[in-house]
Amino acid sequence: MTEATDARDRSATALVEFMRLLPKAELHLHIEGTLEPEMLLQLGRRNGVDLPCSTAEECRAHYRFPDLRHFLDLYYAGVAVLHTEQDFFDLTTAYIRRVAADGARHVEVSFDPQSHVPRGVPFDTVVGGIVRALREGQAEYAMSWRLIMSCLRDRPAAEALEMLELALPHRDVIAGIGLDSAEVGHPPEAFAEVYRKAREAGFVAVAHAGEEGPPDYIVGALDALHVRRVDHGVAAVRDPALQRRLADARVPLTMCPLSNRELHVTPDLSRHPLKQLLDAGLVVTVNSDDPAYFGGYLLDNYVAVQRALGLSRHDVAQLARNSISASLLPDGRKAALLEEIDQVAADA
Repeated sequence: MTEATDARDRSATALVEFMRLLPKAELHLHIEGTLEPEMLLQLGRRNGVDLPCSTAEECRAHYRFPDLRHFLDLYYAGVAVLHTEQDFFDLTTAYIRRVAADGARHVEVSFDPQSHVPRGVPFDTVVGGIVRALREGQAEYAMSWRLIMSCLRDRPAAEALEMLELALPHRDVIAGIGLDSAEVGHPPEAFAEVYRKAREAGFVAVAHAGEEGPPDYIVGALDALHVRRVDHGVAAVRDPALQRRLADARVPLTMCPLSNRELHVTPDLSRHPLKQLLDAGLVVTVNSDDPAYFGGYLLDNYVAVQRALGLSRHDVAQLARNSISASLLPDGRKAALLEEIDQVAADA
C-alpha cells in the first residue's frame, strides 16, 4: 500500500466516522422492511410458517427486484411470520439496536396494519409489540420516536378507513398517517377522505409520492392529502415549478437512496437527484426505507450516497440537520439536536 493510498483510506474512514457521529433522525422506515432473513427463519419456525427458503443465504438470493411490485410481493410474503406481540417486539428491538449504532437519535417508524389485521393479527397486538420495543429503546439509547400508521394505496380506501377507526384508541402513541405500497395507477386523491378524517383526529399527514409515480402524484399529495412531508419525492427533479413550491414551503422529502437503486427508480446512485434537489434548497433527508431488503441501514445510505455523489462534509451535516428539522419532534428537542450537530461539525 502506497502512502497516498493509506492517506486516502484514513480520510475515508474518518468521513464515515463523522457521518456516524452526527446526530440523525430516520423518518422513512417500514418496520416490516427490517425483517432480516435470520429473523424471518426464526419467526417462521416459532409460528409454524412454511417459507420458500431454509437458510439466510437462500433467502437473500431472492432479494433481486426488477421493480417495486416484485419487491412488494416478497415483502408481503415475509410478514406472514409475524403473529404475536413478541414477534413485533423482537423485530422492532433488532432495528433499534442497529439504528442506534448508526448514530440515530430519533426514529419515525411506519407500520402497515393492512398486512396483519386481515390475516387475523389484532391491531392492538401489532402496536403493542412495536411500542414496547420503542419505549425500551428510548430508555436504553435515549432515542426518541414517533409511530406512523401507513395505508396501502393499492387497497380500497374503505379498508384504510377501517384501519383509521382501529387507530383512534391509540392516538397517544400513533402520531401520523402515511400512504405506501404500489404507486403507479394509484394516485393520492383516492385517499382524500381518509386523510381528512385522520387530520381531524389529530394525526399528522405524510405520504409516499413520486417514487415510481409522476410529479403530479406529489402535487396530489400536497393538494388533496395536505401532507406535511413527502416520502421519496424523486420525481420532483423533473418539475422545476414543483421544486420551487417544495423549497418555498419547506416541505421535506424523505429520500431513500439504496431503495431507489435496488428498485431501479434511479439507474445508479451517481445519477440520484438528491444532491441536485439539496442544492436547489429543498429539505432533503436520507433514510433506509426497507433496509433488510435493500442492503443497508441508515448509515449505509449516508455512506453510499456521499461516495456516489461526492457530498462534502457540509452537505452531509446539512442532511442530518434536515432530518431533525423535518421530524415531528417538539421545537426544544429539535434545537438541542441541531446544536449537537453543529458541535460535531465544528469538531471535525
